[in-house]
Amino acid sequence: MTVGHYESNLDGAGVRVGIVQARFNENIGEGLLSSCLSELKRLGVMDEDVLHVTVPGALEVPLALQKLAATHQFDALIALGAVIRGETYHFELVSNESGAGITRVGLDTGIPIANAILTTENDEQAEVRMHEKGADAARVAIEMANLTLALEELAEATEDIHYEAD
Repeated sequence: MTVGHYESNLDGAGVRVGIVQARFNENIGEGLLSSCLSELKRLGVMDEDVLHVTVPGALEVPLALQKLAATHQFDALIALGAVIRGETYHFELVSNESGAGITRVGLDTGIPIANAILTTENDEQAEVRMHEKGADAARVAIEMANLTLALEELAEATEDIHYEAD
């Protein structure tokens, strides 16, 4: 038996990316954005293939992602932001709901979303993680965009075979 294998593809040439950044904890968001944009450029994504929008906080990110997805202009989306624990239950609510919303948008639309909304105990943890997580989000977005496109091509090729057989 021969098992097929798809090699991950981090070539960003021609990949269109939408980025939604939460402004709450803005300095962390800006650090995430900076490293994300640098990595996208390193992977070959052109500036004109990136749209960056901001929203007030993490709870607003899923709606903005959904609206971007509805334009059918993007191969991948990226969510950036930080939810830092305070002394109330609000941290859990925002973390859980934003994460669930982001996942739902990706599954509902079929557009890959790299979730780089940090959830940390304090500012220091967020500052330590922001640069790597921003770059990681760029890599995830490009890899998943390419995988999704490859799987869509496979599905179309399979449909063509079925039509020819009928």
